[in-house]
Amino acid sequence: MKKILLAFIFLISIATKAQEEKFSIINLNINNKYSNFGTSFYGEGKVVYASPKKKSYIVRSVWNQNQQPFLDLYVGDISEGGQLNNVKKFSDNLNTRYHEADVVFTKDTKTVYFSRNNYLNKEFKKDSTGVNLIQLYRAQINKNGDWVNIEAMPFNSDQYQTGHPALSADEKTLYFISDMPGGFGKTDIYKTSILEDGSIGTLVNMGATINTAEREMFPFISENDEIYYSSDGKEDGFGELDVYVSKIAKNGSSDSQNLGLPINSEHDDFAFIINKQTNKGYFSSNRLGGKGDDDIYSFTQITPIIFECNQKVKGIVKDKETEELIPNSLVKIYNEKGEIIEHVITDQFATFSFNTNCESTYKIVASKEQFNNDEITFTTSNINKYELELVLALSPVDFVTIRDQLMVNLKPIYFDLDKSNIRPDAAIELEKIVQIMQKYPELKIDLGTHTDSRAPDLYNLKLSERRAKSTINWIINKGIDPSRIKAKGYGETKLVNNCSNNAKCSEAEHQLNRRSEFVIVNPEAIK
Repeated sequence: MKKILLAFIFLISIATKAQEEKFSIINLNINNKYSNFGTSFYGEGKVVYASPKKKSYIVRSVWNQNQQPFLDLYVGDISEGGQLNNVKKFSDNLNTRYHEADVVFTKDTKTVYFSRNNYLNKEFKKDSTGVNLIQLYRAQINKNGDWVNIEAMPFNSDQYQTGHPALSADEKTLYFISDMPGGFGKTDIYKTSILEDGSIGTLVNMGATINTAEREMFPFISENDEIYYSSDGKEDGFGELDVYVSKIAKNGSSDSQNLGLPINSEHDDFAFIINKQTNKGYFSSNRLGGKGDDDIYSFTQITPIIFECNQKVKGIVKDKETEELIPNSLVKIYNEKGEIIEHVITDQFATFSFNTNCESTYKIVASKEQFNNDEITFTTSNINKYELELVLALSPVDFVTIRDQLMVNLKPIYFDLDKSNIRPDAAIELEKIVQIMQKYPELKIDLGTHTDSRAPDLYNLKLSERRAKSTINWIINKGIDPSRIKAKGYGETKLVNNCSNNAKCSEAEHQLNRRSEFVIVNPEAIK
């Protein structure tokens, strides 16, 4: 038992060390006994963050607390080691006597989105219970460097809160937090499009992949469309708010991953931002060992985050004309190199399914006899466990096409010089003819046998008749009714080339004349 316990402790220590090696973190010198948190990149080499005017409260819980010191925005220069130097108040235009926190800037630093108390144009508004809530605002910078045109976002309401803004890499989508009615939990992450004229589109909840019944807060979108956010409602959390990451796609988001140690702890960890070019960034935490209620930490990402991603592709095969399902169809899936990965036969409900990788290109081809093939080429998304549903529609092959296909399959068989026995290569072709005749029980075939010119005419006629007899007997012995196949020997009267009597021809050219040929007598039986 002791050995097992020691082994268990050893494995735990290895797992913990492996997690710790993903990031290295540093507590910033700017931290003090108050609450410093909520960093945002500001142009090249600067960071803006929030800090109270006087003493500290955990202002990230501002959704529930209203009597606390107010926050101002501060800006500092990023040093080589990640520390913030030359710290000063950010802007007198944005900072008021109330809360300002949680900002995000456009890349050109000309537009800012920020959280503030419901206070604009010297009007301090409250909800129906008398509480002043947090709202989301936008401002532009003028040529003098002043923030002007401060406006409330159109989705704000006096009855619920909005805040914690984030911008997509292309700056066409705004993400934010709200406790508005209709969400999944206490606070949810939403997104909305930013139109060319600056107007705001329809609000979209990020869904159950991101949001839970508890709090989701502090979204941040990286340059490669990863959303980092904090949640205290997921089962794999370390405790309180934990930082998670998910891949964003047009169809939704991938499963979220907990960033693990040392980013997360048993306490609140939040406001994670990262520069993907340098793999450096900042996050906030009230973990033990800090200097204040909330501290800002810088970090360096040592190993990349790997998103394990797979998707299921499923679908049905149906008749294009009648919409009827087509069971027992052959469905093949090819990779982008054109290689067959897997094939299946559709079940009684004409369904099929394949496991695929995310963000990969595939081609699926469905086929069945008497139908034209159908195929679909597609590229999977980056959403883990996403199911893609396809419909492949096969159109029936017309009568002429079926007949032509069968005629192609009815290949001649060949004989050795002065012989009438069935060679192994001829047996393979005869087996195909037998299968066709078994599939179409009313189908009848005429057989014509031939020789080359290297013998007297009468001898060759008798030789062709022997070849006809051996061919028919082979087919009959496979269970085909003798009345369904007729044969005639033509000797050397129907040569396929110019190798007539006394002509100089190669052995290969003579071989082409020593043959049995097959013709479908009643192609209408194929129907």
